[in-house]
Amino acid sequence: MLYILALLIGVVAGLRAMTAPAAVAWGACLGWLPVAGTWAGFMGHWITVGIFTILAVVELVTDQLPSTPSRKVPQQFGARIVMGAFTGAVIGATGGATIGGLIAGAIGAVIGTLGGAELRKRLAIAFGKDLPAALIEDAVAIISGLLIVAAVA
Repeated sequence: MLYILALLIGVVAGLRAMTAPAAVAWGACLGWLPVAGTWAGFMGHWITVGIFTILAVVELVTDQLPSTPSRKVPQQFGARIVMGAFTGAVIGATGGATIGGLIAGAIGAVIGTLGGAELRKRLAIAFGKDLPAALIEDAVAIISGLLIVAAVA
């Protein structure tokens, strides 16, 4: 079950790179993720929560801009894989399975990046513009991230 949750948080990172670590940091800070005493214990600190929350909000805002590069360009794709692997590893650390969580999170990030790009493109065509598609993607990423973190508890 832990690997499935790590894979799913990776998918969230593929949709929104910074939403996944923000959700994990909030979960750790609220005590939903038992990371105290592991290498990921810093995720439960309020400073970490603040940093990732600010980065997630900045990403949500900048993703609505017409100049935002595609998530498939190497830098964007790589960042999403790194965030998926990182957040998957944090979830894996709650059960002593850091490496397995890291791998599952990275795979999930690839799935979320490629699948999310295709879905967003189709939604943008259906709506006639990108903003509604982006807002739907934002809502799905935020809600899913929080539900996944809550499921670990």
